[in-house]
Amino acid sequence: MSMPLINFDEHFADFTSAWAQAHQEDYRTVDAMEEDLPKIYMTFLNTRAGWLGNVTPGSYFTQFEDPKVLVDWMEQYCEEDVPVPDLLLEQITFVGKPCEKRLLRLLENEDAPDEARMIAISLLREMESTLPKMLYINWQLNRNPRDELRDHALESLTEMGEAVVQPILQLFRQANDAGQEALMEVLSHFPGHPQINRLATEMFRRKKTQRALFAGYLARLGAEEALPALLEAAEDPEMSYLTFIEVRNAIETLGGNCPEREFEDDPEYEALWGLDRT
Repeated sequence: MSMPLINFDEHFADFTSAWAQAHQEDYRTVDAMEEDLPKIYMTFLNTRAGWLGNVTPGSYFTQFEDPKVLVDWMEQYCEEDVPVPDLLLEQITFVGKPCEKRLLRLLENEDAPDEARMIAISLLREMESTLPKMLYINWQLNRNPRDELRDHALESLTEMGEAVVQPILQLFRQANDAGQEALMEVLSHFPGHPQINRLATEMFRRKKTQRALFAGYLARLGAEEALPALLEAAEDPEMSYLTFIEVRNAIETLGGNCPEREFEDDPEYEALWGLDRT
């Protein structure tokens, strides 16, 4: 069922323009009017509109509670490149749990607009839904290093809490390099798991160009068993100054003593400290 795609942004712009004309004596500067925009918006929401059949914008979407209608409507907005009304998204969130399965179905549809899928992730996170947990994890297994949709899902996985740890650990070895890096970012928020510490230490040893990143994860995890690997890396003569700083911070966070190093010939050291010697 096709629903009307009304550009609420355009109508609010028209309302604001008319407001400015009617109240021009009240505002001496543009900034003064901008400060009043929240009040103007609330007036807009509560003013009956002919373009909505004499319904107020604030109550228009509250007439609809069918999850299929609401979620499909949001997708139609994205498909037709019409700005998705915040009021529609607020209604989806208000209806809440009944919309979760429909949002999940949208996420599973690879032909759906990326914008709609990104919005679905945000809405499910706002609902504190764990329904897409396995979908989000499986998305990471064979991913590209740069993928905005899957990165957005990662943030949701982290917010789901400890419930994601065991499923991720079970599938971790099946992920490609980019997937393992993404999943480790999530796992690094959950200290107290020896298996996570071992995996993070292994990745720190293996991915020498990303030592700074994984040193930070090890520090966040409180992985004291990683100290030997960190101390060994700190002695690497090829390590850059900025990476050394991250490794040193991790060592000290975990209770170790980092060896002293000289970096006078390192370009990063020169860039940071060279001006102090001039």
